[in-house]
Amino acid sequence: MTELTLYRITCPRQRVARAIADEAVESRAAACANIEGPIASTYRWKGVVEQAFEFILWLKAPAANFAKIEAIVAEHHPYDVPAIVALGCTQVNAPYQAWVLENTDTE
Repeated sequence: MTELTLYRITCPRQRVARAIADEAVESRAAACANIEGPIASTYRWKGVVEQAFEFILWLKAPAANFAKIEAIVAEHHPYDVPAIVALGCTQVNAPYQAWVLENTDTE
């Protein structure tokens, strides 16, 4: 059975998240996208502690599509080091899993 994955990607602006979401779904790399935020983020960048508001983009896709999603993020994301965290789903209801797989293409 194909492992489904939640991809969590932080984005500096909602329009960046939307551009990634649109391409990921249109290209069938992901079946669905959700955007949350803004959220408050604190992180160290180039030796300085920074604070910013960001948006979280969630993509639902097969684990095998990581490279496709990574390429889409690289095309649209302005950060030098965008955060793409793939979280494997340990349990998914069968009808939803079938829907995700029907609406994505894997490599």
